[in-house]
Amino acid sequence: MKNLLFPLGAVLIWSINSVVSKLAAGAIDPGAISFYRWALALILLTPFLLLPVWRQRAVIKQHVWKLFILGLLGMGFYQSLAYYAAYTVSATFMGIINSLIPLLTVILSIPVLRIAPTIGIALGTILSLSGLTWLVSKGNPAELLTHGLGRGELLMFVAGLAYALYGVLAKRWSVPLPGIHSIYMQIVFGVILLIPVFLSADNVALTADNIGLVLYAGIAASIFAPLLWILGVTRLGANAASIFMNLAPILTAIIAAVFLKEELHSYHIIGGGVVLIGVILAQRLRTPLTQVLRRKTKKTTSVNTPL
Repeated sequence: MKNLLFPLGAVLIWSINSVVSKLAAGAIDPGAISFYRWALALILLTPFLLLPVWRQRAVIKQHVWKLFILGLLGMGFYQSLAYYAAYTVSATFMGIINSLIPLLTVILSIPVLRIAPTIGIALGTILSLSGLTWLVSKGNPAELLTHGLGRGELLMFVAGLAYALYGVLAKRWSVPLPGIHSIYMQIVFGVILLIPVFLSADNVALTADNIGLVLYAGIAASIFAPLLWILGVTRLGANAASIFMNLAPILTAIIAAVFLKEELHSYHIIGGGVVLIGVILAQRLRTPLTQVLRRKTKKTTSVNTPL
């Protein structure tokens, strides 16, 4: 039972981080908090990991471009885009988009990992896109066709897509490093990549209003949550641990309502609920789509064959 606390704790920390991202909008430039977050994590991890990682330098050299791309997607694009999106979207919306990441990961796995599409993926994709349309349009899809997708919604969706691609590539490449060593090197590259973003930022000053946000993002969300997640995956398995990600939008909505006074509207509940059902179906219904189509073809053939 206590093993369940590892993925649950990670999801709770990440859910709170969506609220932190919203609070950071206006308190500090998105480019600044993106850099400070990973720079702080790097500083805190270096005393423990520098020597062990140095001993793995031959492996790192062999896979340096893979680690660079993972750092770009996971530490560079994903959270940075979320900080920019937070200016115009709610923390509740961010939590719902984050819950889409497992489905996006599965969809990207079809061409990248060559996994067979399943009935769950097909139904889940249709349902989740329908729910997302209802959510983004605030319950009026016709309005979405007229005015299009907002900048914040688009940035948040691209952020989720970047993280889904990160997960797929990490699985495909399987860099032969201990998980924490791989994450450390990705953070190194992430910090280097974020330096130009930081230098171009307007408001980079650390103040009483934003220092707590930076500390939470850099310590809780960047160190503790990944460690808890790795422990959860190790002890429960990836499939069992991933189920806990379905709690992210619910936890985020509750925390946002308490601390940000965000109102939960009917379109949040309906759209978010449909998205969540779609994600669960994609995880649970694993019958290959080709198998279902073959059965239908056989049935049609037998009905049409003359006696």
